[in-house]
Amino acid sequence: MGSDLIFKLVADHGPWVLLVFFLLWRDFQKDQATRTVLDKNAVVLTEIATVIRERMPRG
Repeated sequence: MGSDLIFKLVADHGPWVLLVFFLLWRDFQKDQATRTVLDKNAVVLTEIATVIRERMPRG
């Protein structure tokens, strides 16, 4: 069913359909990679903040 839909879209609208889906897929991959890096950075910053808080003198 899925491949039939793709063939129908390509037959009706040409290779532009494939280009649009490819670009959307690449954008999604880049978004996932960016989110992964931001999540790792957030974890590192949280750890740094925790270490700083532990080492500060309490008044």
